Parts: sequence; structure tokens; C-alpha cells
Amino acid sequence: MAARRISSLLTRSLSVSSSSVSTSLFSSLGKNSGRNGIGKRFSTAAALEDLIVPPVQIAYTQNLIDGKFVDAASGKTFPTYDPRTGDVIANVAEGDAEDIDRAVAAARKAFDEGPWPKMTPYERSRIMLRFADLVEKHSEELAALETWNNGKPHEQSAKSELPMFIRLFHYYAGWADKIHGLTVPADGPHHVQTLHEPIGVAGQIIPWNFPLIMFAWKVGPALACGNTIVLKTAEQTPLTALYVAKLFHEAGLPPGVLNVVSGYGPTAGAALASHMDVDKVAFTGSTDTGKIVLELAAKSNLKPVTLELGGKSPFIICEDADVDKAVELAHFALFFNQGQCCCAGSRTFVHERVYDEFLEKAKARALRRVVGDPFRKGVEQGPQIDTEQFEKVLRYIRAGIESNATLECGGDRLGTKGYFVQPTVFSNVMDDMLIAKDEIFGPVQSILKFKDIDEVIRRANNTRYGLAAGVFTKSVETANTLTRALRAGTVWVNCFDVFDAAIPFGGYKMSGIGREKGIYSLHNYLQVKAVVTPLKNPAWL
Repeated sequence: MAARRISSLLTRSLSVSSSSVSTSLFSSLGKNSGRNGIGKRFSTAAALEDLIVPPVQIAYTQNLIDGKFVDAASGKTFPTYDPRTGDVIANVAEGDAEDIDRAVAAARKAFDEGPWPKMTPYERSRIMLRFADLVEKHSEELAALETWNNGKPHEQSAKSELPMFIRLFHYYAGWADKIHGLTVPADGPHHVQTLHEPIGVAGQIIPWNFPLIMFAWKVGPALACGNTIVLKTAEQTPLTALYVAKLFHEAGLPPGVLNVVSGYGPTAGAALASHMDVDKVAFTGSTDTGKIVLELAAKSNLKPVTLELGGKSPFIICEDADVDKAVELAHFALFFNQGQCCCAGSRTFVHERVYDEFLEKAKARALRRVVGDPFRKGVEQGPQIDTEQFEKVLRYIRAGIESNATLECGGDRLGTKGYFVQPTVFSNVMDDMLIAKDEIFGPVQSILKFKDIDEVIRRANNTRYGLAAGVFTKSVETANTLTRALRAGTVWVNCFDVFDAAIPFGGYKMSGIGREKGIYSLHNYLQVKAVVTPLKNPAWL
């Protein structure tokens, strides 16, 4: 049954903007075990065994339903882990179908009978702004918790993602009192207006790679439009969502408006996607799981679904490129967030005239990448999220070697504990290799050679995905040609992973349905109602 195949009902997704992290080197070095780079050294930040104790306490591990933290109905818990070591951080309430039923009932009551939809949009906006202020006040704890539970560099959590989270809620708070319908002219004596109404109870399923940012992308527009929410966290990273949900209630959010359930995909996730009293589902994760969510929604009450799914984004480096700058940007496009970005530039297409120079410099940059404890200053890369993802990345590396791609550096784990993977670069990659077709979701750069623009357009579009693309060129004409020809929801020109609150994000083809962020995201959480009234003896039409 679909619920059994739902696996983790939110495996992977998004990426956010970040300034480059310091590349200062530390003394402890790891060795490359790849076949072409034996003896090459990677920069690692101190010994991986010498880990910093996270400066935060675990405060919330229960489900949040109807404004209260409660144990799972079954009494079960599940462990959440520190990816630096694989050790248990905490045991979290394991929600299942009964907990989803309770959360949906609370959200339904809050929507049908509670004050939230009936509150003035201005007052909803004020609560969201108070929440953003509370997050800013607690940003140090939240950044530490995000890094501890996810493994991403603390500098990224603290300096990029927390400020972005706050900015997103400021943005959506600003929209709350600017949502309105239209007056529509008719071909007869009728007054016609449209009402933009909240859709009702929104079920939301977020991934583990950007837990806080995905919370904001989902919760912000839904609340601004006056909806109520049942949110399922990723089982790998439940801790920050529970923390910020508590802050939302401190800001004055009425009970039942935002309910957070932690649990697994086949139980809690499937129950939410198929629930008959949920009016809309939003999911971020893998394409395969997105298909299951869509099926469950259709087979239940035909609820509308928005999906932000996988990608295999091309990053195209043209013959006129400044190679040094192109190397740095392509490195960031792929390796950011340990490569765990759905829009990662995971197919690096390089023009044949600059290919050799680019390859040598890209390999050197990967060898300089600072890998280690994400709490240490200057670390660029922490561990992968868990053992499943870790083993998956290593399997794809083996597949690359077996398909005769050239392993330039990396290719193995780093250290003896935790889920650290060496920054890996493959050259001589062909389009039909698994590493060029599948979403690896790890620190593995595949470099492909091309001859001309027509060829690279055809090859870049030859994928089931269409989430994003990157173009690096000095020519406006080349940039214009590529941006219009590439079938992707976002095309970055001479930049990558630029995410502003107002910039829409979503994919073509099997990368999803609908758009996140910006004005487009509001459409996901509104119903449009036409109201028609006859006019008697109107002065004008």
C-alpha cells in the first residue's frame, strides 16, 4: 500500500542563500582514498573526535496539539540523532494516525470556531511580527539546535538561516492585510466581486535539510492567509520546529492554529496526506514520495497539493567565463549544505576551451574544503544527515567509479565516526551515468564537457527534473539565450542559491507543482469565490 512506500515522507529539499564561509585551514588532515588522488589531503577542522558540546538544552520533545505539548497517543517515542557522532540527542514523541486525527480536529475547530480566521488581518500581522521578534531573541539557541540536529555549519545556521527565517516572517506578516479580491465588470446589470478566502486546514510536511527555513516557507503564507495548520516535521530533525512553535504561542497565536506532530512517513505522514478533514497539503521532499502524497490526497478528498521536489540542476560555465570565479561559484552551488540541496548545481557543464583549467582548479578547491565539527568556526562542511543518506552517497560514488568516470579527489568517508564524506570530484562524466542522472544529495561534483550552446541546452534539459539552473558567462546575449531555453523554475546568472523572501521557487516537470515564497505562495492557501448580485437601474455598468 502507498503508506508503506511513503518511506520518510519528506526526505529532501531546499536550499538557501548564504555568503561564503571562511576557508581558513586547520592542522588535522584526512587522506583521499580515491583511485586518482591517492595521497591528496583534505582540510579538516581539528580532529573529528574532538567535538564541541552544543550550547543549548533540549526543551521540547512532545507533540504540540491545540496549544499544549502532549505525549503521543501511543506513548511511543523515537530517537533523534547527532549526525556528528550518530549518538542520540533526545527521544521525541512518535506521532501516528491517532495524533494526526487529534491535531486535525484541533485545527478544524480553530478554523471553524476560533478567532484566527475572524481576526482582522492587521492583528494576525502583529502576532506574526511578535513571533519574529521572539525568534530573534532566541536565535542563538535556535542556531545551535539546528546545527546539532542537522549537522550544518553553525555559521550558516546563525548568520544566514536564522536571519532569513526572521525576514520571511516579516515578509508574510506584511502580506496579511494586503490580501483582497477584485471587482469584476460583467456584460449585464450585475455587480461582481471576488473574495479571496482562506482554504481551511492545511497539512504541511517539511524536510530535514533546512528545517527552519522550510517551516517559514510553509507556515508563513498559510497563516498570513488566515488558515490553520497541522505540520509534520522530518523525523530526522524535529527539534527546532517544536521550539519555534512554542514561541509562536508565546506571541499570542490562539490554540489549535498551529499544531506540530513528529513522526514517520508511513504513519503520521500518510495519515495527514490522506485525511478527509484536511483541505490542502504542501510537501517538500523527494519526487518519489511526492507522487505518493499526490496519490493519497487524490484518493481521499481530492485536496489540492503543492509539491517542491527533487532536482538535478545544471550549472553551465561558458567559454568566456572568469575561471577562478566560476570555480568558486560552482563549488558553492554543489557543496553548500553538504550537497543536501534539491537545487544543487550537481551537473557542472564546462565548455571544452576552459575545461582542463577549470578541472584542475575545481579539484584543488575541493581539497581545500574545510570539513569537520560544524560548531567550529571556519568549517564549511559538516556531516551528512544520517546513516541512510551517508551510505547512499557512498553508493553513488562507487557507481561513478564503476561507470569509468574519473575520480579526481575524495570518494570515501572522512574520520571514523559520524557521517562525514570527503568532498568528491568526478571528471569525464557522461550523461548516461547514474551520477549525472540521479539526485545524489551529497558532496559529489560531476564535471561534464560541452562544445557549444545548442548542445548544452539539449543536454541540460535532458532530465526528468526542472528545479533550477545556473549560467556563468560575461555575455548578455548568451545569458538571455540560456535563461529562456532552460526548462527550470529558477535560473541564476553569475550567481547561485540567491533566495529572497519575494523570489518564487519551484520546479518544472517532476520537480514539483506550484511555487513557494513571494506573492505566488499565497495562491496556494486561498480559495477564490465569485459573488454576483443583480443591479436594478444602475447609473453605469
